[in-house]
Amino acid sequence: MKIAVLAPVAWRTPPRHYGPWEQVSSNIAEGLLKEGFDVTLFATGDSLTDGSLEWVTERGYEEDKGVDAKVVECLHISHLMERADQFDLIHNNFDFLPLTYSSLVKTPFLTTIHGFSSEKIVPVYKKYNRSTSYVSISNANRHADLDYLGTVYNGLQTEQFSFNAHPEDYLLFFGRIHPDKGTAEAIQIAQRSNRRLIIAGIIQDAEYFRERVEPFLSDTIVFVGDAGPEKRNDLLGKASALLHPISFEEPFGLSVAESMLCGTPVIAFNRGSMPELIRHGETGFLVASPDEAVEAVELLNDISRQECRDWSFSQFSKEKMVKDYILLYRKILSGF
Repeated sequence: MKIAVLAPVAWRTPPRHYGPWEQVSSNIAEGLLKEGFDVTLFATGDSLTDGSLEWVTERGYEEDKGVDAKVVECLHISHLMERADQFDLIHNNFDFLPLTYSSLVKTPFLTTIHGFSSEKIVPVYKKYNRSTSYVSISNANRHADLDYLGTVYNGLQTEQFSFNAHPEDYLLFFGRIHPDKGTAEAIQIAQRSNRRLIIAGIIQDAEYFRERVEPFLSDTIVFVGDAGPEKRNDLLGKASALLHPISFEEPFGLSVAESMLCGTPVIAFNRGSMPELIRHGETGFLVASPDEAVEAVELLNDISRQECRDWSFSQFSKEKMVKDYILLYRKILSGF
């Protein structure tokens, strides 16, 4: 079976640092290759794959500011669609824009909806609801107006994450520095818990960083910037807990699954997909406020780090994700 995996072109696939959609696209492509599929990855030219690589831009527009994002996206999508008849199925991980080509090609189209940036994009999904297939990355992230072929949780390369049974005494915030992710709330929780906090991630909202994060940096509140794969594994594995005080309905949350895979429990605000990722009282705590998060910090010794590892491995591995997608591919190609 020949599969085209369409990744975004904001970052390299897989990303050097940030780029969750690119990371999942990579995990899908490489996982399918190991299962014996003929895979072509459509991504940036500097992307890494053991399969075939097709590209129109050497680097992603977030890494090369000389690249016009809309121009590159148009060229990228059309580059695949003009070759659609070479594939048995197209797996779109690039949001709603590629759907506008789906009725113009005969190749079956599967779109993983990684999230809704706005309600304004939903009409595009609604238009192609009957002619293509949609997959959600959590049950919480399903839109009431759309039909779904299934839910497939994002899968991790488990070998990249080392289990650590003996953490150090610090809390970790790992994610975009943005109000949605709750960096300021993480600082508040750490301060009130009298715990050291390490903050890792790209600064996505510079004003928020200047006003809500930077003034509180100290010997005990430390910002380390971007964290690539090796640094990520080290930071997550040594933390006593990951703080995830989100203020939006998060579709999935890769860092949550990554943290548990290292054996590190997660204290998260109970929103979006968090109840699907975290087993309350067993692999972390689902809380409703900073007050409850502070209380949860005191209960971390009740959590088995091995249980965290086992749960994440069983639910969020690349191998499980790929097998779940293969079942859906066969369903599509059999005509349901």
